[in-house]
Amino acid sequence: MKRKWSWLLVLGLVLSMFLVACGGGNTADETEQAQEVEQTLNLINGDTIPTMDPSMATDEFAFQFLGTTMEGLYRLDEDANTTEGIAYDHEVSEDALTWTFTLREDALWSNGDPVTAHDFVYAWQRAVDPDTGSEYGPYMMSGVIKNATEVNNGDVGVEELGVKAEDDFTLVVELEQPTPYFESLTTFGTFLPLNKAFVEEQGAAFATSADTLLANGPFKFSDWESISQNWELVKNEDYWDADSVKLEKMTYVVVKDAQTRVNLYEEGTVDRVDLSSDLVDEYATHEDYRIVPDTAVFYMKLNQSRNEALANTNIRAAISRAFNKQDVVDVILNNGSIVANGLVPADFAPMPDGTGDFRDVSGDLVTYDLEAAQGFWEKGLAELGTDTVELELLGGDTDTSKNMHAYLRNQLENNLPGLKVTLKEVPFKQRLDLDTAMDYDMQLAGWGPDYLDPNTFLTLWITDGGNNKMGYSNSEYDALLAQAATEYATDNEARYQNFLEAERILFEDAAIAPIYQKAYAQLVAQKVQGVFNNPFGATYEYKWASVGSGE
Repeated sequence: MKRKWSWLLVLGLVLSMFLVACGGGNTADETEQAQEVEQTLNLINGDTIPTMDPSMATDEFAFQFLGTTMEGLYRLDEDANTTEGIAYDHEVSEDALTWTFTLREDALWSNGDPVTAHDFVYAWQRAVDPDTGSEYGPYMMSGVIKNATEVNNGDVGVEELGVKAEDDFTLVVELEQPTPYFESLTTFGTFLPLNKAFVEEQGAAFATSADTLLANGPFKFSDWESISQNWELVKNEDYWDADSVKLEKMTYVVVKDAQTRVNLYEEGTVDRVDLSSDLVDEYATHEDYRIVPDTAVFYMKLNQSRNEALANTNIRAAISRAFNKQDVVDVILNNGSIVANGLVPADFAPMPDGTGDFRDVSGDLVTYDLEAAQGFWEKGLAELGTDTVELELLGGDTDTSKNMHAYLRNQLENNLPGLKVTLKEVPFKQRLDLDTAMDYDMQLAGWGPDYLDPNTFLTLWITDGGNNKMGYSNSEYDALLAQAATEYATDNEARYQNFLEAERILFEDAAIAPIYQKAYAQLVAQKVQGVFNNPFGATYEYKWASVGSGE
């Protein structure tokens, strides 16, 4: 998820513990030792949590903690398959347009209210209600849930959205057209339920503190406010599957300085830390060191609506080819990340005809090529009638972010004569606000998938899309994605051919400048074992986590 990513993210990693007795059966001493292990994880977050309102969430931090404290119709298991959540079963009509979910009757909100089908109806209606102002509601539901677009445009009332409670524990969803990935969508944060009475009682204060939140998932906040630099989650004893939850508590602290993070790990204050590039070599032989691959792709957004230069295709094409991406991953990041020469990540979406991975079939669409970059640059300057261009680069304020910014500025200014780049480094929430307002020239950003399909990446750039926010528009691109979602909705091979063509157009237009596909270099305490890495949605799953002795 979405997740709109800050380009450096420090998020939770949790694993499950297996206490296996030698020779068949725990001794009394071993059982006592296991019981004495404190089921607490102490973790670092990269910044504050911008929001805990599912309708308003757009970033990885928000979706991570929504996934930890709440539950939708389904969750993801260790293999990224959907598993029981508030729903334990569903049926799909022959035309694949009507989905009927059967909800469990023992699911409770943390205030004791039952979780019902009405909570899903209210939450989904709220997410597409134009008065809510949600970015993700329309993005995730338009073209998927029947009448979502019409509701968001104000053409019909929210009661016309294709979701209804047949009774307290039966939810019926009508789709706009068959949607191959819809079941996986139900695990995503935008589709979480909300307790209407509680939300309306809180008013504008809803989701701004632990006291103005309700949980229906494995954990709940015991201490959090929207400006908190540290917070605490505890096991939610009212969760329907609380017996499966072993962790009693998770504590978080916001730390941006890379050396400070490592110092906290070395002294045993935190149980996991992401390593900055300058620390990787020092810790690469450490027994706690690991590389964790990821499906997030990072790039520069090139805003065509604010700066005349970036409205020029040749200028954008020059920028996207003018910096050495291999040096970015080898030197600036040094954490296992790989070069991105397209948008859809590697090892994410196999082609339905068995011809290989989508990324391999699509190939390298934009590579570091100094000669080509300078050729595009000269053409662009001539078209603009100038020999100088000034651009602002927006990004985060972490150490690694600053190193990335400095490197990119140096590469672009040295390789594109007449270009001057100024840096604007801001906290994560402020960067999101500037993106929403389209108040930037170039921006370091990234995307982690919301569901298992190339569509989750490619629909970012449809005309006036909720996550476009850079003025890009191509009618042929839009038509290919619209056809994939309608005419080819049940023909995966045709859908994927459209996706391949759409990605090619995106880079012919030089809409974005891809940089890298993310990985993490981490130190993880040995007492923390058995990670659940989600390929989309919340980065990590904590429901089945526990802490061992570390021996």
